[in-house]
Amino acid sequence: MTDKVLILGGNFAGLNAALHVKHALEDDVDVTVLSASDRFLFNPSLIWLPFGKRTPEDITFPVAPTFEEHGVHFVNAAATSIDPDNQVVTAGGRDYTYDYLIIATGYQNKMDVIPGLTDGNAVTITTLEDAIKAGEAWERFLKDPGDIVIGATQSAGCFGAAYEFLFNTAYQLKRNGLKDKVSLTYVTSEPFLGHFGIGGLPHGEQLLGMFLRKEGIDAKVSVGMESVDTDAVNLADGTSLPFKYSMIVPPFVGQDVVKESVLSDDKGYVKVRDTWQTEKYDNVYAAGIAAAVAVPWQTPTPTGLPKTGFPTEVMARVAAENVVHQIKGEAPAEHKEFADMKAICVMDAGNNGVMILADKMLPPRKHGVLVPGPQNHAFKIAFEKYFMWKMKNGHVKLP
Repeated sequence: MTDKVLILGGNFAGLNAALHVKHALEDDVDVTVLSASDRFLFNPSLIWLPFGKRTPEDITFPVAPTFEEHGVHFVNAAATSIDPDNQVVTAGGRDYTYDYLIIATGYQNKMDVIPGLTDGNAVTITTLEDAIKAGEAWERFLKDPGDIVIGATQSAGCFGAAYEFLFNTAYQLKRNGLKDKVSLTYVTSEPFLGHFGIGGLPHGEQLLGMFLRKEGIDAKVSVGMESVDTDAVNLADGTSLPFKYSMIVPPFVGQDVVKESVLSDDKGYVKVRDTWQTEKYDNVYAAGIAAAVAVPWQTPTPTGLPKTGFPTEVMARVAAENVVHQIKGEAPAEHKEFADMKAICVMDAGNNGVMILADKMLPPRKHGVLVPGPQNHAFKIAFEKYFMWKMKNGHVKLP
């Protein structure tokens, strides 16, 4: 009898995992993907969308043709319940049984982390819908400019996006003749500039500090936010920062379907082993942001870990390969701790950028470097085109 592999989510982790399993076993496996979205989204490019440098069509593509071409069943429906004891997932009012389950449901914003965010007093860029609204707010700002506050709240983990948006904002201010007329402030829960939620890299604090000074950006480091009013961000140290435009990155939490299941931790993530199997169920896996990863330190203001991008791909590959092992009657053979994954990231800065490379995601490390330069802006654009082509055509085994 053909084994059934069910995958929840069709973006970075879900698409990767589905095609890895199908390519490895071909007709010997039945792979089905359930996803609330029918389009793949290249999230790293959301930093450009508010400034009109990208449209939604530029950074998305429909996933159904890709799955169909590779023999994967696709259902455009969000999972509403997970029953791992009976091996059933409900979506769109229908039950789907499985032999193996990979949860790749991603994240949702925790907008209630501080009062005012849920009221829309500040924008964010962590989803396509949010980035579109951020672009609408930017158009209003250009007609009536003033001070800008950009930041990441306590417990946020996606600091890279905050930095990229910060430096792209500075670039856009120059392009619009506003650099000397607008005060730009960066607020972060990081204990120091360049911590990134991964403990920092050699000389990172100095490099980021140099970037901020060059652009005339003031920084408020290791501080939480108390609230966001319609015209000011209020910090935990009592400081109030007025603004005409504010973009804030909130913490991520798991999707409701995970939160409401027996698999969930207190943030709606799935607790996993280094095989990316869940702690209790050997036939249930989680990959990407849906997987729980413990923060190995405490910072004065809480920070999270970045699980987007390259780490998500690694988790999806490990989970998929272990499912393949199990279907073949073998023990899961792939093991990869989050801390041991490589750190690979290109941080864009408008017409400049920084390449971030390290042999391990978390310290202690043997090697880690930040390479600044305008070539990184060109590299990020090229990588976007390459990655979209790779995923659309199902070439998930390519780097």
